[in-house]
Amino acid sequence: MQIKAYAKINTFLKITGHKDGYHTLMSRFIKVPHLYDTISFVAGEFKTFTIEGCGDVPVEENTIYQAFLAMDIETDFFKYHKIVVEKNIPSGAGLGGGSSDAAAFMRLLNKVCKLYIDTPTLAQIGSTVGADIPFFVYNYDAANVSGFGEVVEEFKDEEPFKIELYTPNIHCDTPLVYKTFKQNLFDDINLDSFKGWENLSSKEVLAKVDAVEANDLYKASLIAYPELKDVAKEGWYFSGSGSTFFRLT
Repeated sequence: MQIKAYAKINTFLKITGHKDGYHTLMSRFIKVPHLYDTISFVAGEFKTFTIEGCGDVPVEENTIYQAFLAMDIETDFFKYHKIVVEKNIPSGAGLGGGSSDAAAFMRLLNKVCKLYIDTPTLAQIGSTVGADIPFFVYNYDAANVSGFGEVVEEFKDEEPFKIELYTPNIHCDTPLVYKTFKQNLFDDINLDSFKGWENLSSKEVLAKVDAVEANDLYKASLIAYPELKDVAKEGWYFSGSGSTFFRLT
């Protein structure tokens, strides 16, 4: 009873608006095949819902536990199993580690306990916990993601490439990055500047723009965490709202 929870990169990410207190976006999510956490269900007897491997994160704040509550099922399964997470995806790095763990947990529990929840419903449940979770529930290699993250459309026309990652020792707080964007950059949104990107391969988009143009949250992250300027590498792009840089080869 084990499943891989893959990291992702955003090859491009554009903010499209703001509604009900949250930003909407249009982005290309790409699964990173060589970087993943592992989620396991390990047999035993446990008095409480038990998660190991997530450091000092309290269980009630863990996205896995929040996903379990959101699934709203009655089961004794976790009286006789604990969850063990083997972490390899760094946190605060824009790679979606916590969301991927939650989505992988939901998919594994759905299979093991024969809940028969269809994928769109599972993704909708996941969206109430985290904006990136639907992408990981669908488990596509590449997808256009829009809205608040709940609209996930598989993108099958990606050119073959390998992904190189570079993650400096800087933890970026996602709420702070979005808040910084709202306060400093939101009025500069130009929807026409990225019209049609959803139909192009990632390589085609990145051949046209630099790192700041490709990801609206990069400029916000540079404001919130100016030390990123000292570790940025020429020709590398920025993933999500975290500190990871990537390039496609």
